[in-house]
Amino acid sequence: MKVTSIHKTIRSTRRLADILKVLSRFGFTEIIVDLGLDRFGTKKSDLPESEQPDNESSRPSRMRQVLEELGPTYIKLGQILATRPDLIPPNWAEEFKSLQDNVGQVDYKEIHEVLSTEFPGRLQSLFKSIDPKPLAAASMAQVHRATLHNGDSVVLKVLRPGNRQLLEEDMALLEWLAQFVEDYFSNLGYSPVAVAAEFSRELTKEMNFLQEAQATNRLRRYFNDDPNISFPKVYKEISTRNVLTLEEIKGRPLSSIEPGSLTAKERTAIVANGTDAVFKQCLRFGFFHADPHPGNIFLLPGPEQKLCFIDCGMTGHLDKNTAEQLVDLVAATIQGDVDKLCRVIIELTDVDPAITDKRDFRADLGVMASTFQDADLKQLDITKLLSDFFSMLQRYHIICPSDLILLTKALTTIEGVAEHFDPSFNILAHVEPQIREVVSKRYGFSAIRHRMQSSANEYMELIENLPSDARRILDQVRNNRFTLNLEMKRLEHLADKVDSSSRIMGISMIISALIVGSSILILADSLSRNPGFLGILGIIGLAGAGIYSAGFVVSFLIPKKKKK
Repeated sequence: MKVTSIHKTIRSTRRLADILKVLSRFGFTEIIVDLGLDRFGTKKSDLPESEQPDNESSRPSRMRQVLEELGPTYIKLGQILATRPDLIPPNWAEEFKSLQDNVGQVDYKEIHEVLSTEFPGRLQSLFKSIDPKPLAAASMAQVHRATLHNGDSVVLKVLRPGNRQLLEEDMALLEWLAQFVEDYFSNLGYSPVAVAAEFSRELTKEMNFLQEAQATNRLRRYFNDDPNISFPKVYKEISTRNVLTLEEIKGRPLSSIEPGSLTAKERTAIVANGTDAVFKQCLRFGFFHADPHPGNIFLLPGPEQKLCFIDCGMTGHLDKNTAEQLVDLVAATIQGDVDKLCRVIIELTDVDPAITDKRDFRADLGVMASTFQDADLKQLDITKLLSDFFSMLQRYHIICPSDLILLTKALTTIEGVAEHFDPSFNILAHVEPQIREVVSKRYGFSAIRHRMQSSANEYMELIENLPSDARRILDQVRNNRFTLNLEMKRLEHLADKVDSSSRIMGISMIISALIVGSSILILADSLSRNPGFLGILGIIGLAGAGIYSAGFVVSFLIPKKKKK
């Protein structure tokens, strides 16, 4: 084994021990013991006493404190889980929304070392000055103001020193823990390993500031000609994986503005501009800022109440097929068409059709649809529809695509902004033309004609290729090269049962043979003229059979890992 691998293993073991101690201190000792994690370098007697009362209502709050204490990886994990109420209970997701991302600032000397490493020998030529006092300090990065030689005011988003290595090590450990949990639980309704992999991808994306730069540039390009919406300029030539250089926004974050300080007209304009921006991103462009909270939206100076969105690290993407399926979801709900809703669910989630065929599932789907049935687009609450839809899927342990969850989060967040600044603003009526445009593109005459033409072309292509495909199959049959592959589902469980039964029968036969053989030896010894050796051998055999039997029984009493 390489020395680096040994060091990595030692660090992972120490980190796991730290995690277990923090979990225990906040009242999660029983979970550690139930999962058998206490045997990994930490005995139950070594775990600290809980500081928090072990009651169900305080569990989400205590877990939030655990994540905050464990550092940036787990803070980000909690923040992502806060957007996934399909994976954790809603009260836990709500609690995780309050995770504090603000941490103590890093000394500027360390930040300067990062900048010097990223721009070797060029730091003085790139920047006229850099403010050593941080503008903001979060768990992932620290932000500083700077000035370029041409006079442009910029902000530098710098990955905190040591964070990349810590995050990579934590992710490796988290993926191992996910595998461990998946081996023990089979009824979670989702795969912890798949969730850990998705989280790893999201975190890797957020750690690469070049991806955030690309996302910001893309959204800026979409709204380049919009007089009411903007995104900051990216200085790509002085941005790297660990440093992002952006235009400094001269404005006020909405989180710092009291609605009472604005006129009714100004509040309405802010809400209208923010709503337009989010719905255009989601419905028209299919690429959207997934976290448009008031701290990420700046009000720029001027009478038009222009808004600028920052921090594009978390984005979502809706491809054309998914967008069309969402339109089908809305249409089927309004029409109360349960069969169509089931088809949309299968296409969106890849769920087993056997689940959607169940009577109780279809009944719940009909109840959900009845809430919105026959509604006009002006009155249709799309955010509530999606939330209810995903909540129902959660009850049946159906995993929702992460981008659709982010879509719901973005819509919910901007609704919260509207509620804060102008509760009387009718979002549905305002975005109804955009929704109607999307629906007409899906169900309008030109859209139907286009789909018919596309289908006709595909059928013509199929007919055109049919002779050559048939000839190829016949050639394979003539040359005895035709093979038919069949995949039999769920046979692995039958194989496990057969294997287990075979082992039980083998062990039983060995024990029986020991008992019978030992009994014969004892009987033969009692009948011999010189008793002693055979009897001792028989007693040893009986004792071995007894020990073997006891171990056999105990093995059934010890809990075993549950398989999927």
